[in-house]
Amino acid sequence: MALSVDELKAAIMDKAMTAKKPQLYIKDFYACDPDTKPRAIKNVANDLVKEGKMTFWSSGSTTMYAAVGRAKDEETRDAAEDSK
Repeated sequence: MALSVDELKAAIMDKAMTAKKPQLYIKDFYACDPDTKPRAIKNVANDLVKEGKMTFWSSGSTTMYAAVGRAKDEETRDAAEDSK
């Protein structure tokens, strides 16, 4: 049985905060609930972006998702390394 929207949001946020990489593809969130269709998972992830809990991150060729705090930490770290 598929998770409720709130449960799915919690599962996606947990995955975004605990994953090894700060940026994740939408397909990485499919494992949060195998019973939920991919389009529904994408809609929930987009809702999290609208709520300000996640952000889009682009490598230039593809768009990924990142938890707001983790994306900022990564950008700050990259900027610090570039200034060296």
